[in-house]
Amino acid sequence: MAAFVVQGGKRLEGEHTLQGAKNSALPILAATVATKSVCVIRHCPRLTDVDATLRILRHLGCAVHREGSDVTVDASTLCEDTIPAALMREMRSSIIFLGPLLSATGRAVLTAPGGCEIGLRPIDLHLEAMEALGVEVKAQGGALRCSAGKGLRGARVSLSFPSVGATENLMIAAATAQGITVLTNAAREPEIYDLAAFLNRCGARIHGAGEGVLVIEGVERLHGAAHRVIPDRIAAVTFLGAAAITGGELLLQNVSLEHMDAALSVLEQGGCRLRRFGKDRLELKMSARLRHFPTVRTMPYPGFPTDAQAAVMALACVAQGTSIITETIFENRFKHVNELVRMGAHIRVEGRVAVVEGIRRLRGAAVDACDLRAGAALVVAGLAAEGETVVSGARHVDRGCERLEEDLARLGASIRREEEKDERQKET
Repeated sequence: MAAFVVQGGKRLEGEHTLQGAKNSALPILAATVATKSVCVIRHCPRLTDVDATLRILRHLGCAVHREGSDVTVDASTLCEDTIPAALMREMRSSIIFLGPLLSATGRAVLTAPGGCEIGLRPIDLHLEAMEALGVEVKAQGGALRCSAGKGLRGARVSLSFPSVGATENLMIAAATAQGITVLTNAAREPEIYDLAAFLNRCGARIHGAGEGVLVIEGVERLHGAAHRVIPDRIAAVTFLGAAAITGGELLLQNVSLEHMDAALSVLEQGGCRLRRFGKDRLELKMSARLRHFPTVRTMPYPGFPTDAQAAVMALACVAQGTSIITETIFENRFKHVNELVRMGAHIRVEGRVAVVEGIRRLRGAAVDACDLRAGAALVVAGLAAEGETVVSGARHVDRGCERLEEDLARLGASIRREEEKDERQKET
């Protein structure tokens, strides 16, 4: 099993160009199935979750080719409507293939998705949305057999929670449904807007993406198109946090500033000096000790993103004063707390609220990345710790961060990846 080995105390400085957004690339790649044609997805990051998505596409009969950051998917050879459990378990977002398969074939056989254990991600909202479009869902032998025997038809759908995945599945399926679909309480994340932009390039008629109410006029068929994935706003927070915690300077290139208001506001509360250049460049300078974060509360977009919570908690560990962080999205998203405590952090958790009393310096320790965002946060914490930090479970970080250790090393960090030969004893 691979681990990141970090020697703390190195100041980060330089420029970094952001990768494409994982949370945009995955649903867009899945949506190519619905086109039954050739699509080119540009600025597609090299991540293990993307690799898992490409394996599913190939299993379904699609021809897939990657050249650099461009991925070409030919879905005209689609010949399968069933995804085996082994492929479904590789990532949490695999349920996103439900809508594309129903659009392309009228059928889909899936099992529950896998991935990071950050809390429940029930798929009932996905299934209820599909049932509203006329899909019959049957549970049989541990699998979900979904069929739109009479065809998909438009409907009025209201989500009880603005689920990103359920919004994406419904958008894709409704794009070729008969009639008009109106979705209220839709997710408003930038990744929703990006998926809608891709589908509209493929001939869909989707209005209101990013506004909470989606109106989708069904078309007879979609066609292929080329699309560039938006920059990854969560990766942006990770690198900004890495620079801030080391008292460094960073110029981020290819960043969508319009998508980052909530996260940047929190960083500025912590004393980070930010300077914006146009719409896609951002400079961070940090010369003093971080200040505490009075209240950080994760919320659906445009609120502070749950995926950035762990990175900000790492900063709060060495900030001056007491920070309050409330997690409202996932119930198990504080698993990194115990690992930060191993590094000397002073954190108290009460339900969904973490109280972080900042200290001058963390100490290096052997810690475990239990999920993607926690792993990246532990690497950030290790950059500011005394001595060596070993972050096991690099595979989790690889799901969403492209060459993290190489990019950080390029900015001046002392970090390397190594294979663990034996079980390391964690400090207590």
